[in-house]
Amino acid sequence: MDQVLQQKKGVVKDVFDKVFKKYDLMNDLMSLGIHRIWKKDFVTMMNPSNKKKLIDVACGTGDIAKLYIEATNKNSSILCIDQNTNMINECKKNLGKYKNIKWKVSNAEKLNVPDNSFDFYTISFGLRNTKNINKSLKEAYRVLKKGGKFMCLEFSKIENNNLDIFYKNYSRLIPEIGGVIVGQKKPYEYLVKSIENFLDQKQLVEKMKKNNFVKCKYRNLSGGIVAIHSGWKI
Repeated sequence: MDQVLQQKKGVVKDVFDKVFKKYDLMNDLMSLGIHRIWKKDFVTMMNPSNKKKLIDVACGTGDIAKLYIEATNKNSSILCIDQNTNMINECKKNLGKYKNIKWKVSNAEKLNVPDNSFDFYTISFGLRNTKNINKSLKEAYRVLKKGGKFMCLEFSKIENNNLDIFYKNYSRLIPEIGGVIVGQKKPYEYLVKSIENFLDQKQLVEKMKKNNFVKCKYRNLSGGIVAIHSGWKI
């Protein structure tokens, strides 16, 4: 099992080493161009508050952090986490003007931050790429304060049969499109497969409950192409 997890870590690192310069374009391809709308809905559901601390894991180029800091009129603090150094550097380029954002290279299974530190934990399109989902959820619970909220935005299982058929057919084209536009085909093959293999909505809720989160629920967006999951630490 450890060998399999290490292999996944290596694959994920290789994928994002190859696409970090065109990460936003990658998200456009994977989401039919509407990931920005999903992220706005995600942050709105957080109900951001001034002076609340956010840890944004798998931060990518900083979309969630930017939406959050703007929603709080720059009156909050954020720690952006990503396991990929190149991605962190891209995030710094995008958000460097904000004084109350910090960055750290780390992974979701071992964040290397103190217990009970944050009011919000977010992970957007990153949970399926972690080596171990249970460890990642345990770590999320550890770093949240009591009363803190866990939120995950992730590709999920489509509930409408016609939409499911359409998206699966579209997904088969994504590696080819990635090869033409980005010049990289294999990273997109991995990403499509990672979506197919990820938990469905109810399975993720159960994992959250097993890792001590309460009031766990989910909300589908775009018919279940993605889902927002949330839970609380009490």
